[in-house]
Amino acid sequence: MTEAQETKTLSMPTTYDPKAAEQKWYDYWLKGGYFAAGSRKDAETYTIVIPPPNVTGMLHIGHALDFTLQDIMVRTKRMQGYDALWLPGSDHAGIATQTKVEQKLREDGLSRHDLGREKFLEKVWEWKEHYANTIREQWGKMGFSLDYSRERFTLDEGLSKAVREVFVKLYEKGLIYRGNYIINWDPAARTALSDIEVEYKEVQGNLYHLKYPLADGSGHITVATTRPETMLGDTAVAVHPEDERYKSMIGKMILLPIIGREIPIIADEYVEKEFGSGAVKITPAHDPNDFEVGKRHDLPQVLVMDEGGTMNANAGKYQGLDRFDCRKQIVADMKELGVLEKIEEHVHQVGHSERSGAVVEPYLSTQWFVKMKPLADRAIEAQKSGKGVNFVPDRFEKIYLQWIENVRDWCISRQLWWGHRIPAWYCEDCGETHVAHEAVEACSKCGGDKLRQDSDVLDTWFSSALWPFSTLGWPEQTDDLKRFYPTNLLVTGYDIIYFWVARMIFTGLEFTDQVPFKDVLMHGLVRDSEGRKMSKSLGNGVDPLDVIEQYGADAMRYMLSTSSTPGQDLRYRFERVEQARNFANKIWNASRFALMNLEGVTADDVKAVLDRAAQTEGAGGLSTADRWILHRLNETVKDVTRLIDSYEFGETGRLLYNFIWDDLCDWYIEFSKLSFYGADADAKRNAQAVIAYVLDRTMRLLHPFMPFITEEIWQHLPHEGETIVLASWPVYEERFEATQSVREMELLMDAIRAVRNIRAEVNVPMSKKVELLIKPANADTQAILQSNEEYVKRFCGTSLLEIDSALQPPDKAMSAVVTGAELYFPLAGLIDIGQEVARLEKELQSLHGEVERIEKMLANENFVAKAPAKKLEDEKAKLADYSDKRDKVIARIAELKN
Repeated sequence: MTEAQETKTLSMPTTYDPKAAEQKWYDYWLKGGYFAAGSRKDAETYTIVIPPPNVTGMLHIGHALDFTLQDIMVRTKRMQGYDALWLPGSDHAGIATQTKVEQKLREDGLSRHDLGREKFLEKVWEWKEHYANTIREQWGKMGFSLDYSRERFTLDEGLSKAVREVFVKLYEKGLIYRGNYIINWDPAARTALSDIEVEYKEVQGNLYHLKYPLADGSGHITVATTRPETMLGDTAVAVHPEDERYKSMIGKMILLPIIGREIPIIADEYVEKEFGSGAVKITPAHDPNDFEVGKRHDLPQVLVMDEGGTMNANAGKYQGLDRFDCRKQIVADMKELGVLEKIEEHVHQVGHSERSGAVVEPYLSTQWFVKMKPLADRAIEAQKSGKGVNFVPDRFEKIYLQWIENVRDWCISRQLWWGHRIPAWYCEDCGETHVAHEAVEACSKCGGDKLRQDSDVLDTWFSSALWPFSTLGWPEQTDDLKRFYPTNLLVTGYDIIYFWVARMIFTGLEFTDQVPFKDVLMHGLVRDSEGRKMSKSLGNGVDPLDVIEQYGADAMRYMLSTSSTPGQDLRYRFERVEQARNFANKIWNASRFALMNLEGVTADDVKAVLDRAAQTEGAGGLSTADRWILHRLNETVKDVTRLIDSYEFGETGRLLYNFIWDDLCDWYIEFSKLSFYGADADAKRNAQAVIAYVLDRTMRLLHPFMPFITEEIWQHLPHEGETIVLASWPVYEERFEATQSVREMELLMDAIRAVRNIRAEVNVPMSKKVELLIKPANADTQAILQSNEEYVKRFCGTSLLEIDSALQPPDKAMSAVVTGAELYFPLAGLIDIGQEVARLEKELQSLHGEVERIEKMLANENFVAKAPAKKLEDEKAKLADYSDKRDKVIARIAELKN
């Protein structure tokens, strides 16, 4: 007997204890190897590779959302019979992780240079091991069904081999090159950044108008700049060739203020005649546009700062000053020289490093680049030919295409020690560059053996771009790669569509000839209750482990997944988690009630009853409620399956909530008590089978969202199999369709609600018995009510029940109108006639409004012409129903007033 089977024999505790259940079942799942892919050799595969979290720290609530959505899909597909693989892993996160470790070293008064490269990397590996273990523990706490046997890390040997292979192949194809270009430079981290690692923020600055004197003394030309410190590196002033104001100046020389260097006035169409003075300073080493102008005119490139943002020897007397201190001093000096024409306040966008927060410096540097256009062209063709990726929501396809259609070359080198070291070696004798998979021992050009490997590492996103196929063994043609690639789904935030999603598509097409995933589900950010982005500075972050400690993992998972809409941000509210916990408690209490009435019932017993009873509607002695709940379960199975496949998790959660809370708990379980506590043994046996079956299937539907509580309950139910993780997914069963029972049940529920509403209105408690007279509109309705009168008596609390289509309405009684029947309460002494008339007149006003609304709708020729036939039929049926109710209420008011 397995551990799971042993727990089934135990009674369920009064309350659900998430802490006890969660650790127990996660250990059980891991021990059983239930998350491992590969055992279903003949099954269709379903693959997700996890977006690898950075080993910079612990997982946050955004990770919890992202991974929960993936787990829902993987658990669902596993239950549907797929050979489902959810591959875990983590990312070395070059700049971010190195920055964290360097901060820690500074606390001890050390720098990475004090340790040296090898010793420093040992420290970073220690950091990585600590946080990788922490992340793994968090995955377990959140119940994620990951195949740990295939866990990968972006710096493990297999992935490093893939990185070298891609680098060498792209280099050999001419798609990777090395050159001097203006790049985004982070002076704090002292490394290059790609364009999408720069965050632009609106900053209040100044626009400085500077007068540059002509060398021949004939006048001056005015330029404007937001960065006066860079004028020290100016090598020209440019004007538009057709600008009449400056045509006579083109070719003349200018004396650069303070420095005294002569620079030319050049003509270039880059200049906008209408902007500012129409003359712009050209600083090729410190501005990307100026760099391009400089190349066209063969201008010198004068770098005036070092890698830390400090002015260098080319800055003359300003050498050693911080760039921003230099700005202040130059402005003061220009003012003193009389060449500062004016200063204007100016709001502009300033780039900041996403990692360090430092103001980014456009900087001339020797770096490695990927030519992106050939890769982008292939991705565009795939998308436009229908062989690309399906974005959910589809509006993100347009955003993706807009970016890749205008993509710039990607700077991939980083001046760091933590990461994939660039596989390039330089001969110190002849300067030849060698790119190779392994270390180069001798120069192929001169034969020299003095070779030095490039000290830089690759951008983190370079290795992450290979994640969907490198994790499965590429470049080797492994069994996993052949079986599980391309993957089915990528779940990620919309904020990294450029960083990661696009680059994975580029590399997937280039190296596997396939897009790496079929669908991309884009979710939003998890914000605080006020809609603000969570951050340390605001102190509004949420630790998922704190939520689990207070409410349990299932409540957190259910809240996150069912509060989300594809592509939209989610506001985190503790009230929603509390509601999810209350939902879990409701499920537990309902299940506990059911199990108290299932003693001795086996899975075979359940099957036998349902096989016999569900052959035709009305057979086998099943009650109206029995057949109704099976029908509602059937509908829920169909709708939940469709919605999950459409990634509509919020709507899925609403359906499950309504079915469990309303249909199952509030109605069916209450109705089933008549069978459980009655004298009819067959009715009891039938109700036992139905509730066991419905609970079993409901737990399966809910399992992907709330894995722990569903396993705990399922193990107490009569079932076959070791774990709900591998239980088959519920499917629609035609034999459970019961439209007649649905009609009957809806009539009963309407009647019961009406009685309860009237009791509430006149403050008559359920403990006080009342007389209830029902006048059915026809014989069919009368038959339904009479065959189910035990339900009416029990849930309406009647001392007398009379059901008769020939009934004469009593005088001075309360009444209610439901579809197909009128209900009367001869409550003499308990009712104020005036109040009852007022209530009915209020109801009449509401019915008048509904009738008029539908009449106007049906009188609208446009609506009638365009509406589907089914919609028209439904509206006409509603009109007839409301009109009938209105007529009856009018008649009742007249009776009471007489």
